[in-house]
Amino acid sequence: MRLRIEELLAARAAGLGGRADVVAARLRRRWPEALAALREVYGPAAEALAPELVDWVVDAVAARSDELFRLDLCREADPGWFQRSGNLGYVCYADRFAGDLRGVAARLDYLAELRVTYLHLMPLLRPRSGENDGGYAVQSYDEVDPRLGTMDDLEQLAAALRGRGISLCIDLVVNHTAAEHEWAVRARRGEQDFRDRYFFYDDRTVPDAYERTLREVFPTFKPGNFSWLPDARQWVWTTFNEFQWDLNYGNPVVFRDMLAVMGRLANRGVEVLRLDAVPFLWKRLGTDCENQPEAHALLRAFRALMAVAAPATVFKAEAIVPPELLVPYVGAGEPERTECEMAYHNQLMVMLWSSLATREAGLMTHALARMADIPDHAAWVTYVRCHDDIGWAVMDEDAAAMGWDGFGHRRFLNDFYAGRFPGSFARGALFQENAATGDARISGSAASLCGIEDALARGDEAALERACRRLELAYACAFAYGGIPLVYMGDELGLRNDRAYEADPAQADDNRWMHRPLMDWDVAARRDLPGTLEHTVFATFRRLADARAALGALDGGARTLVHALDDRRLLCFERRHPVLGRALVLANFAEEPVVLAVDELVARVDGVPSVALAGGGAEATGGRLLLPGLSYLWCALAAPPP
Repeated sequence: MRLRIEELLAARAAGLGGRADVVAARLRRRWPEALAALREVYGPAAEALAPELVDWVVDAVAARSDELFRLDLCREADPGWFQRSGNLGYVCYADRFAGDLRGVAARLDYLAELRVTYLHLMPLLRPRSGENDGGYAVQSYDEVDPRLGTMDDLEQLAAALRGRGISLCIDLVVNHTAAEHEWAVRARRGEQDFRDRYFFYDDRTVPDAYERTLREVFPTFKPGNFSWLPDARQWVWTTFNEFQWDLNYGNPVVFRDMLAVMGRLANRGVEVLRLDAVPFLWKRLGTDCENQPEAHALLRAFRALMAVAAPATVFKAEAIVPPELLVPYVGAGEPERTECEMAYHNQLMVMLWSSLATREAGLMTHALARMADIPDHAAWVTYVRCHDDIGWAVMDEDAAAMGWDGFGHRRFLNDFYAGRFPGSFARGALFQENAATGDARISGSAASLCGIEDALARGDEAALERACRRLELAYACAFAYGGIPLVYMGDELGLRNDRAYEADPAQADDNRWMHRPLMDWDVAARRDLPGTLEHTVFATFRRLADARAALGALDGGARTLVHALDDRRLLCFERRHPVLGRALVLANFAEEPVVLAVDELVARVDGVPSVALAGGGAEATGGRLLLPGLSYLWCALAAPPP
């Protein structure tokens, strides 16, 4: 097969000019990995894909601009570029941040002021008209939502960001298309080549067999996983909504064409592809059709071939699954593999909110400590809030280790963050509440869930200070724990819930829009006015970003070790890098002070702490570490004296 690949490449080499030797070297390195993964999925049929895939690689590299080709070479020389401690992400909807893509380009000074190096613009490819799952029902992968601009605007924005050292991330929905996508439209007409890209059934026999083991993603407004098409008089597989048709990756054409989509987006300057709903890529009767081995094989094949065509572009997995199922998406396991370079650390996010509600970190310590390490070549994406609701991914066994009932704790968290638990500081709202089972999730902005909205409404200055410290504490942990911390738009200003969605018929049924506010640039201007909430919060984020950049041990390639201290109010974790040294983070989630003897800590972590950043009044003095309520310390760790 190697000889055949080189023969195929030689036949196309003239079209690559001076890039031919580089492409040949990449193919020699990555093709065996791609072929092995494709064989896992397609068996002997994988061999037949070789000519098409080599042609695709040649075309993709030939179409790549000189600037992007040079970036590829730089990234190949520095494959850990996305792991550096100076990286900071920002997440927003383009329209809600600045109106459209050109508006975003006009606000790059603001992002630079915040020290942003990674901008994730929420779904911006052309969605279906009307209801579209927040943009995740994509009608065309080759067009931008007309409300936001054009593909040329996207390419120009990517270039402007690149000029400022900011990488552009966008969403790519790989599990399904909108029912209005050209593939689906032609399938509905009866064109067999396109029908084979989806799952159609004449009656409920096969769907009912699958439904016995499938879960419902949106049980209240979209029960079941199949939808009836009255015109075609057939059922079609629709995991998420009736207008989102699942793709059939059992058909190699789907893999080939989705790979082509990735290449075209990379050639527009997109540097990070957030791959949406990757756990659902493969269907197998008798399972929940999530996290199947073939889904991982497909990701490995995508990764290997994109590393030939556009090495500067990396993958981020959107896989909101239990911890033991999450780490394989970044290649963890025996042997280690290459899938996505990054994945969301959903467990950390959930545990931060749990700890703020319970005023202790015992559950978080236990849950994080038992997560497997990820490969050195991968990195976590850590976050406090995102565009979505919070699902309480608290494992029953973790809750039991604390002497708690898992279901009871999840219900407590819903009650607490919905503001109906006595003493709650939060002003969130229940999302997808199931009265029969008691299950629900939570909507709400970080500021409102931390108590800022409540404190302002009551005019309570002391409560406002505590609320701001909660927000800072949560982000201080997220900034220190993983590879790329993400700031969700508005958190850096303390923006609260936005109730305007209730007056919009297109949004009124989905309370997640309360934490997707429009950026208020008049409010943002107050970040320069000392004494304002916005000035305080924005300065906090700047301080975190600067301190993080200066502490090399927070590099995404560092290992994270969670230390269980005797005092359950404290979270203690270490970042250990083979070259850049060690760092220690201590966080007090209680609202009363905690004092630690330095000698006791040195014995526990086998290192001498030197404070690099203190928040909430924490300090090291007289051989003790003093952590007031809702405070934290970042420390460099030196080896103890002999």
